[in-house]
Amino acid sequence: METPVTLAAAAHVNTGDTAWLLAATALVLLMTPGLALFYGGMVRTKSVLNMLMMSFVSIALVTVVWLAAGYSLAFGDDVGGGLIGGLRQAGMSGLGPGSVHGTVPTLLFATFQLTFAIITAALVSGAVADRTKFSAWLVFVPVWALLVYVPVTHWVWGPGGWIHTGLGALDFAGGLPVEITSGASGLALCLVLGPRLGFKKDAMRPHNLPMVVLGAGLLWFGWFGFNAGSALGANGLAAAAFLNTLAAGCTGLLGWLFVEHRRDGHPTTLGAASGAVAGLVAITPSCGTVSLLGALVVGLAAGVVCSYAVSWKFKLNYDDSLDVVGVHLVGGIIGTLLIGLFAEKAMTGGTRGLFYGGGLAPLGRQLLAVVAVALYAFAVTYGLGRLIGRVMGFRASEEQEHTGLDLTVHAETAYDHGVLGHGAPVSSSVLASAHQAPTRKVDTQA
Repeated sequence: METPVTLAAAAHVNTGDTAWLLAATALVLLMTPGLALFYGGMVRTKSVLNMLMMSFVSIALVTVVWLAAGYSLAFGDDVGGGLIGGLRQAGMSGLGPGSVHGTVPTLLFATFQLTFAIITAALVSGAVADRTKFSAWLVFVPVWALLVYVPVTHWVWGPGGWIHTGLGALDFAGGLPVEITSGASGLALCLVLGPRLGFKKDAMRPHNLPMVVLGAGLLWFGWFGFNAGSALGANGLAAAAFLNTLAAGCTGLLGWLFVEHRRDGHPTTLGAASGAVAGLVAITPSCGTVSLLGALVVGLAAGVVCSYAVSWKFKLNYDDSLDVVGVHLVGGIIGTLLIGLFAEKAMTGGTRGLFYGGGLAPLGRQLLAVVAVALYAFAVTYGLGRLIGRVMGFRASEEQEHTGLDLTVHAETAYDHGVLGHGAPVSSSVLASAHQAPTRKVDTQA
């Protein structure tokens, strides 16, 4: 027999909203394996498994931290002037089946938000692919999640968070805590670790473009849960966010290909995948605030601008391995700022962008939020990266990087072709470590 508390709570739970959010949560979790494939196809053969592992291990690390304290600090009652929540719900204390957030169980809402935290941490790994110590990554992810992702999430979505409540800036599904935070953090780690061996000299082409396209497809599929799920209900707003997400991904893809064709003469498969992701990144903050026309413009702007932004690393000499800065930071900034131009009252319930009679104030609020989040994420990540570097070293050794992290760190190879990497010589110490893992099938031929 149900208790009165459970009965009272159940009266507020909408089964349709709950069913949709359950599906959306699964979709967003799928995005991290999709990201692993997307990133894994973009690196060279000698570090494919390491790239996959950096995403997959983020699922476990962030989950533990989120359940222990992250959810409470992000979504608990504000205790720091809009900066951070309290620890009253640490360890998910007091959150049982009868606890309700809006029209869905609180445990489901917390799990949905957890999947956002997971993929944000995994996104950062793309900026430092091919040269990061796996042990350092295991330390970095949980600390970064608590120091960077959790506070920014509270600012944007938490009760009393200063960006939403005080400033009044809008972010529907994560342009600030997910895209800009991961992009700015990726830039910071690029500078801490320095460029890869052979940067601007070796081609470093993606080794498996079909894997990249498969990963991009899974990301796009999961993004419907990411954006439409952020409506937290099976309603018209979710439908609008769903359609806007599809539209922006398409115009992002077309915009990137148009630039490639005009600039290089060759529209590429990698460009199509990257353009779609750029459009999806940009529509993330704005999918619930702009009309379909606005979504088309947001996606197109991201596809065009990001296709140029990914080359900035060669001019400015920061080695953003898989273009986290060029796509996620730049795309997130575009999508967040364009809310100030294209926001419609029918979507937001009040705020209107400049093009719909809202004046410059909304754009100013969006700009301030972007600057604050980017600077905070960059500064804290840079400091954390330097600290880890001093204590245990953050960058893999030159020998590991040259041979490949798959064999030297994980004692495995992704492809049993009889050679390692690009014919890289293998030292006796590497071979010895590989032979100490009898359960692994390891190719040790140079």
